[in-house]
Amino acid sequence: MEMAGHDLRDKNATQIVFFDLETTVPSRTRQKFCVLEFGAIVVCPRKLVELDSYCTLIRPKDLSVVSLTSGRVEGITRQAVATAPMFEEVADHIFSIMDGRIWAGHNIQRFDCARIREAFAGIGRPAPEPVGMIDSLGVLTQKFGRRAGNMKMATLASYFGLGQQKHRSLADVRMNLEVLKNCATVLFLESSLPALASTNAHCSPTITTRSRSNGKALSEGESSRKSPPTSLAYHRAGPYPTSEFGKVLSSLFRTIFYGHIDESIK
Repeated sequence: MEMAGHDLRDKNATQIVFFDLETTVPSRTRQKFCVLEFGAIVVCPRKLVELDSYCTLIRPKDLSVVSLTSGRVEGITRQAVATAPMFEEVADHIFSIMDGRIWAGHNIQRFDCARIREAFAGIGRPAPEPVGMIDSLGVLTQKFGRRAGNMKMATLASYFGLGQQKHRSLADVRMNLEVLKNCATVLFLESSLPALASTNAHCSPTITTRSRSNGKALSEGESSRKSPPTSLAYHRAGPYPTSEFGKVLSSLFRTIFYGHIDESIK
């Protein structure tokens, strides 16, 4: 049993879990964020395919912190979470999908990681720990640049024609992965055909940047997160073996993501 557990941890350590949280927005000083939704996908770094997924709405202890209405089409309202499980009821599942894996997401180091740890601390339990971390905000800011406009997920998705960001956890993490695949492909083509890089500006679509609220003011208590900073945030656990186009993309991921190594977690 001990050997089986060790093998499982080793397997998890070679997998990436993309995750995202939707939360309330504090309206008063010292008021905390409340997690309203958790969504995650487990991705094989060799083939960049989804191996597992989990998503759940979460009911906060105080329902009054959640807005009655939402300015978004699929926004989370008080009624939506009224019958959802509380965090302590889903903590085991969240822990199992995240602990011992590489964590990935957009602006996670500044926002989502902190909220996960706060949520576990709130129920008196140790939080899951990653073996490495990929924050696509920092990596793409450096590697892909601001050719899409700002570095918000909605802007990047619009640049690649991936549709409108829904601001729902599971949809957003899947969009995050697709954005990274597109960025990696463009960077590969530019490195293989240098002439493409010089003509990039001529084929870029016109981009209209939006706020997370799509131009609308957020209602009090509506789920959101603060605008992302531009600081880099990448750490990794170790290299991956790979195996034709999927092999290329995996190589690209290494080129993009593994250029910033935190030696303390290798």
